[in-house]
Amino acid sequence: MSEEKDLAKIKEAVKRHKKEVYIPVAPEMQLGFIHNNVDCIGCRACEIACKDKNGLAPGPRFRNVMYVEGGTFPDVYAYKVNMSCNHCAEPACLPTCPTGAIFKRKKDGIVDIDSTLCIGCRRCEAACPYGAPQFIPERNIVSKCNMCVDEIDAGRKPYCVQACMMRVLDIGDIDKLRAGTWVTKAMAAHEKPVAAVKNMANPELTKPSIVFVAHSKGTV
Repeated sequence: MSEEKDLAKIKEAVKRHKKEVYIPVAPEMQLGFIHNNVDCIGCRACEIACKDKNGLAPGPRFRNVMYVEGGTFPDVYAYKVNMSCNHCAEPACLPTCPTGAIFKRKKDGIVDIDSTLCIGCRRCEAACPYGAPQFIPERNIVSKCNMCVDEIDAGRKPYCVQACMMRVLDIGDIDKLRAGTWVTKAMAAHEKPVAAVKNMANPELTKPSIVFVAHSKGTV
């Protein structure tokens, strides 16, 4: 009986969503991430904290620490790039969802998924240029970083930020982060942050809410 009710709810959501015209949300304030590629040691504490918070099995990762190495001796380099959902100003995932399960919060611009409406079609997964949506096979749904909205609403920071031992990951008003006026250890003694790093999908696609204190070899 419960499955029949859930199916009816999803069908009703699809029917309602088809009648709606997608209008991008202009949030009152947009929260975003800042990551210091230079001082990050790649310990993956943020990844583990995120998996623990969201009860993720081996496989899906809402946050991904990527190791970048290159050059030829003696001019070699290595740095880390840390990314999750970028809570984009124009998220590619949102308009592709046939049930309206994906939504953007008006007050802070966080992009979240209502798992009760997700049917596991994985269209959002295919649409996202940053690989943020993750398929959860045991539940047949897609999920992703929602910036720990419960922590945000309680006045705290996401688990990944709290777990960072080097204090190179933080959140804040994206406009202030881009202007370099957000005071964090990640910003100390470094230049103004950049909107994208080498090999990252073009930020003009979705206008992601993330900036980087970039390694000299990692700038676009």
